[in-house]
Amino acid sequence: MANFNIADLKALREQLGTGMSDTKNALVEAEGDVEKATEILRLKGAKGNAKRADRSTSEGLVATLQSDAGVTIIELACETDFVAKNDKFIALSEKVVAAVSAAGASTLEEALAAPVDGTTVAQAIDDQAATIGEKVELRRVALVTGDQFAVYLHRTSKDLPPQIGVVVAYTGSDAETARGVAQHIAMFAPQYLTRDDVPTDAVDKERDIVTEISRGEGKPEAALPKIVEGRLTAFFKQVALLEQDYARDNKQQVGRILEAAGLTVTDFVRFKVGA
Repeated sequence: MANFNIADLKALREQLGTGMSDTKNALVEAEGDVEKATEILRLKGAKGNAKRADRSTSEGLVATLQSDAGVTIIELACETDFVAKNDKFIALSEKVVAAVSAAGASTLEEALAAPVDGTTVAQAIDDQAATIGEKVELRRVALVTGDQFAVYLHRTSKDLPPQIGVVVAYTGSDAETARGVAQHIAMFAPQYLTRDDVPTDAVDKERDIVTEISRGEGKPEAALPKIVEGRLTAFFKQVALLEQDYARDNKQQVGRILEAAGLTVTDFVRFKVGA
């Protein structure tokens, strides 16, 4: 009979974030020796990392950290919400965002190569994945630079860490309005700052689509240019921040709100876990 009790099982599982069955089996194999059981779980997890490579990671969190260089934002993904809210996973995200920020990394490749605790971010994530028993990956990284910053982290569920993160770089002094715009971005997910930022090929594709739709509806050929431009305006309101109706006052566009507040948005990034 293995020398451990339910309290040992629970404590080890919470410490490592491992599954009930795996944790129990490790304790049995280690004859109740918690340190040995931890080693067994880590070795088993390391062997399982390759097998988990093709699994999907639709859960996780978004984390940010501001430094002299700007604001670093990351998306750290995992397989289940159980792991996403685990203290070990959250601690890993804090370690990763700190390392990425310290390295000034602005790409995923740079972030994974960033040093942390005598190894790299990539290896630290692999080590934690081996312990947790789930696929864990750093999916996205961005470094937002600018004068001032508004950061908004949104929890889609009260028992989970933030799963939507927004960083807005701006000039001006109205921090309250800047935060309101960050919240707007979290809700309405614009892809570009202005309509001029939308790639030409995307605009051309949309123009072709709405032209065909309009023709299919039997609109007069002579009226098509005006109808198409109207529908393109609606498209820009979907994808360009300054064109969108403001979440807190849908009678005004975000661009007008910013102008009235004396603010200029110079950049923004929005991450949503799994999106």
